[in-house]
Amino acid sequence: MELSIQTFIIVCPFLFLAGLVDAIGGGGGLISLPAYLLAGLPPHMAVATNKMSSCCGTTLATYRFAREHLISVKLAVPSVIAAVIGSFIGSHLSLMVPEKAMSTLLLIILPVSAFLVLNKKLFNDEGRDEITLNRRTYLTACAAAFFIGGYDGFYGPGTGTFLIIAFTIFAHLSIKTANAQAKVINLTTNITSLVVFLLNGQVLLPLGIAAAACNMLGGYIGAGLVMKKGAHIAKPSIIFVLGLLAVKVFFLNN
Repeated sequence: MELSIQTFIIVCPFLFLAGLVDAIGGGGGLISLPAYLLAGLPPHMAVATNKMSSCCGTTLATYRFAREHLISVKLAVPSVIAAVIGSFIGSHLSLMVPEKAMSTLLLIILPVSAFLVLNKKLFNDEGRDEITLNRRTYLTACAAAFFIGGYDGFYGPGTGTFLIIAFTIFAHLSIKTANAQAKVINLTTNITSLVVFLLNGQVLLPLGIAAAACNMLGGYIGAGLVMKKGAHIAKPSIIFVLGLLAVKVFFLNN
């Protein structure tokens, strides 16, 4: 496929915004993937190139969180394993169950998620920055990673957002710590997918590199914002992502 300057002009600003939103509240793919499609990329190349740029943005955001000691490797390792297992099961279930079944289920999940985020008693920034590694924390994090990883394998959009909500509400982590742990899981699953796409030659490297640079800049700025402002910046971003996902689900069901 031949790339024009217009393709870069369309994709790059959206990828910056996607990186910013993804670092703050997850769900950047709901912005970045449509940007590639809007620029005229075939769907398979759009998905593959999007995976490259999002991987780079997530890597930089993860690095910034790690530099601030917000990531627990001891918790991240079993969470990643649980997410990979869940994603493997979910991807196989997606072959047996129509996609519309998941989109119908999301019509229930989305308003519940919005209620949880808007409930100040449940979703707040009063959780721990430092992670207490006890049985409850491990079980909660791994269960969330497994089930949301299953959703990621089955359907996908908004995975990072759902992880942040789960880690904040059920594992009682602060917004920025929950976000940091979610980024590790997202990064692992993204890299796995990217390797497959690269081996099959589906990534448009010139566009992917330019878009990755924009995504990384957005991710770096977004990670800094969420570390400074926590729930004040994360809540609006998460509601925005849930709204985008609701629009997507609505159009799938009509």
